[in-house]
Amino acid sequence: MKDFSTLPYRPCVGVMLVNADGKVFVGKRIDTREGDWWQMPQGGVDEGEDLKAAAYRELWEETGVTQERVTFLSQTREELLYDLPEELLGKLWKGKYRGQRQHWFLGRFEGSDTDIDLNAHQPPEFLDWKWVEAELLPDLIIPFKKRVYRSVLEEFRALI
Repeated sequence: MKDFSTLPYRPCVGVMLVNADGKVFVGKRIDTREGDWWQMPQGGVDEGEDLKAAAYRELWEETGVTQERVTFLSQTREELLYDLPEELLGKLWKGKYRGQRQHWFLGRFEGSDTDIDLNAHQPPEFLDWKWVEAELLPDLIIPFKKRVYRSVLEEFRALI
């Protein structure tokens, strides 16, 4: 059996996209087969890629929201880490990572709902989306990411 504890964490960014009403964008992932889990846009950072550039790229890939429609207000002070549950170790990301190390950005959405296009990038990652109250975020995310979502919410709460 492979010792997954020696694997690195995948570098990642996430975006808490907040609209004018103070609600947060969440999408329902296409590849989540069990449960009714929703998440904020997030994804890997390419080798040598600037974190803010990665956040804009991931936001566009997953929501269709362009850089002109969002202003980043803050970034988490430290990386947030999570480990994959045992049943996913060795299966996600070609088995190269034990979890993710994430930098999160708080973005103010300055567009309209018609600017959101889940099919902007192929293949799409979300099959549905909605705006939710920020306090609901930890209840909507898959359980192994709850701690990260609580930390992001706590750090950005005053700016939402």
